[in-house]
Amino acid sequence: MKLELIFENEMGKNVTLSLDNPVEPVDPIAISAAMDAIVTENAFITNGGEIVSKKAARIVDRTVTDIELA
Repeated sequence: MKLELIFENEMGKNVTLSLDNPVEPVDPIAISAAMDAIVTENAFITNGGEIVSKKAARIVDRTVTDIELA
């Protein structure tokens, strides 16, 4: 399971930061505050410039099932 934080950079492109194994249940208020801090502190610079705004956050859970071939 991953927590994806999606931001927009200066060029208008999406930038996704992925965090493995987030604490559950997730706290939307804490996630929003952390994202605000990332934007305010210019914590990351991307190929498209600084991160300028937060767009979304989501939990991604990927299930993989092997198929036994005959």
